[in-house]
Amino acid sequence: MGAVVVPVSAAARPRIPAPAPAVLTPVTASTLDEAYAANRANAAEAAGMAADHGDRTRAAADRAMADPSRHFLSFDGRGSGQAVEIFGDLAHADHVAVLVPGSDTTLETYGRFRAGALALHDRLGPGTAVVAWLGYETPGTVSTTVMTTGRAEEAAPRLKGFIRELRGVVGRSAHLSLLCHSYGTVVCGRAAQGLDVEDIALLGSPGTGADSAAALHTSARVWAARGADDWVANVPHASADLFGTTIGFGTDPVSPAFGAHVFAAGDGGHSDYFKPGSVSLDNLARIVLGDTSEVTRA
Repeated sequence: MGAVVVPVSAAARPRIPAPAPAVLTPVTASTLDEAYAANRANAAEAAGMAADHGDRTRAAADRAMADPSRHFLSFDGRGSGQAVEIFGDLAHADHVAVLVPGSDTTLETYGRFRAGALALHDRLGPGTAVVAWLGYETPGTVSTTVMTTGRAEEAAPRLKGFIRELRGVVGRSAHLSLLCHSYGTVVCGRAAQGLDVEDIALLGSPGTGADSAAALHTSARVWAARGADDWVANVPHASADLFGTTIGFGTDPVSPAFGAHVFAAGDGGHSDYFKPGSVSLDNLARIVLGDTSEVTRA
């Protein structure tokens, strides 16, 4: 705990220049293409600025996001970067999954997050959409923030606002699921109260900051899973106050005490929940599609 609270010294990375995000009107089903085009243009501008700054890695990441095939509801190339990407026909989707990532997810590492979203969308099939929501500054895995709720408390209002906007696009009849991974489960735990979604799945969770599923104060079904080879099982699922800072996130969501619907995730590791052909991906697809009776339990 002391290692988390006491800052460690590290070389600061120079700030990468980038334009302010595109100014958009509130997104509706009829203005999605307009938003996609504006955000691609913003990513292209960010790529040029990063290249001029000499950061080839960020320039390449931004350039990839500016590809005409990409569909972003939002893009911000400043700092570690934020982006919200859509897979599928959002305006006509009956089932929509929103993925919330964990630590060390930035524009440079976004490819691995995107791969999981693509794998899920491929598994779901037609009539569905997947949203890769990198809408907050994630903590570093080795950092002073990864075992505290600070980043999650900043992210939760953004996630709640996004779900409200998303519901305005997809309508009341669409089935919305929130799939949260690692530190992303802390974000979802903070945002859960009153959230207009049907299901919340907690994957590889260090804890949510709540003692139980009931304490999340949500009408959504709460699911939890952990792969047999996930190192997060070795993280103490507890919380303690140290020098005025709460360290840790409390009850293990896959424990009986938490009260979630625990489902099978196979023998995968911490980064394998969206691996094509995996038990966890199959079960996540069933949750998103509303086939809850077909979900295999742990």
